[in-house]
Amino acid sequence: MDKDSIRREVYRRLIDEGVSKPPYPIEGRIPNFAGAEEAASRLTRLKKFLEADVIKINPDSPQRPVRYMALSMGKKVVMPTPRIKKGFIFLDPDKIRDIGFASTIRGAFRLGKIMEVEDLPRIEYIVEGSVAVSPDGSRLGKGEGYAELEYAILLEYGKIDYDVEIVTTVHELQIVDYIPRDVYDVSINYIVTPRRIVRCKSMYRPNGIIWDALDKEKIMEIPILKKLWESRHK
Repeated sequence: MDKDSIRREVYRRLIDEGVSKPPYPIEGRIPNFAGAEEAASRLTRLKKFLEADVIKINPDSPQRPVRYMALSMGKKVVMPTPRIKKGFIFLDPDKIRDIGFASTIRGAFRLGKIMEVEDLPRIEYIVEGSVAVSPDGSRLGKGEGYAELEYAILLEYGKIDYDVEIVTTVHELQIVDYIPRDVYDVSINYIVTPRRIVRCKSMYRPNGIIWDALDKEKIMEIPILKKLWESRHK
């Protein structure tokens, strides 16, 4: 199956089994699922999560419990803005009274600080949302490639290490046997579901932005990418 076929199959599974949750429709999104809170709680017991002070967490609905728990534990959260259009939002729990509101997208925009990537602190841990994952560490998002771009951008700016631990929370039905890989794909270390933690079998990641895999229109519509591109083509 190709990537789009896998996404359609996973969306169908979640709907047919009655475990999808709002927002609807789930197609074209990182799908929210029953048990997201339990998966988040299980994730927060992982050793490197506990040790991390600054964590990047995606802005999608099923990872809201992760954002809430991280902030509640005193961890600073870096959240990419949708399509990276406005860069990243930095959330410091020491400066936020309403952690619950701050864990929402609207609350993060209101209570957090939008920062240029150069000004971000070092990020020690990453949590991603997924449409599908496989036990070898392969991951599928919505198909727009923003999670992969965020990783590559942060690596280019020295804000993460190449082997930074990356984790995703999903429903069991989102785990598939195989996902095809592209050169820009970023593998994950752990899959966390409401029932268990799966340690992934391999790691493959790009060493930075693969410019040949990006069209000029996408580069120009993302300010961080445009800035990097222009700095390399003066």
